[in-house]
Amino acid sequence: MNAALALLADPAAWVALITLIVMEVVLGVDNLVFVAILSNRLPEAQRARARQAGLGLALLLRLALLSVIAWIVGLTAPVIDLGLHGAPGLHGEPTFETAFSWRDLILIAGGVFLLYKATSEIHHHVAPAPDGTEGTLARPPLRMASAIAQILALDLVFSIDSILTAVGMTDRLPIMIAAVIVAVALMAVASGPLAAFIARNPSVVMLALGFLLMIGLVLVADGFGVHVPKGYVYTAMAFSAGVETLNLLARRKTGAGKAG
Repeated sequence: MNAALALLADPAAWVALITLIVMEVVLGVDNLVFVAILSNRLPEAQRARARQAGLGLALLLRLALLSVIAWIVGLTAPVIDLGLHGAPGLHGEPTFETAFSWRDLILIAGGVFLLYKATSEIHHHVAPAPDGTEGTLARPPLRMASAIAQILALDLVFSIDSILTAVGMTDRLPIMIAAVIVAVALMAVASGPLAAFIARNPSVVMLALGFLLMIGLVLVADGFGVHVPKGYVYTAMAFSAGVETLNLLARRKTGAGKAG
């Protein structure tokens, strides 16, 4: 009890908590876009339930990973070494790694999974109907169990990366647990409006799928030791989202003018 009170009275603990919440939310945006796109493939009556179930299980997964945090930290130790060396970079260091840890392998697998899902979704959106009529290629219906399983699989990738980052920012487990709970709760609140917005605006779907392609490439590159600064990635995403927002406003203005 005294330890909890001391933690609450420590300004540094509050700063660490707020920083971790912001970090978890930012890292969770990628996951949230994937959840929104995936849930929109379900029947409308099941979408909200799938999002909440997926994010709820994702919260339990992150808390479980935090409980074995010592094991998570050990995932950065190399387990496979191909014995190859990339071409030297500007400062003489290899341009890519050939010694892979479990974290690297998970990031590569998650990146390939994202690339596959985003590419297949783009294909279904742009491929013509088989009979030559207007429309897109028909897709088999998605089951809720499949949607939740895919949400959990992707969340595992982002969870390990965010937990490793959190360990570098604080060694206080209660702060990390509180940050994860708050961040997932915010994601659960935002998931419904985001999914509805994406469903109403088909052009946003393609933009979001483009984001997923970029994130998949970044994850694969990170797994091979080519670290792309996250600031560059999120700046590009913010710029693209800003341009698409202007396009939406312009289309609404044009539609309102025609209606008038």
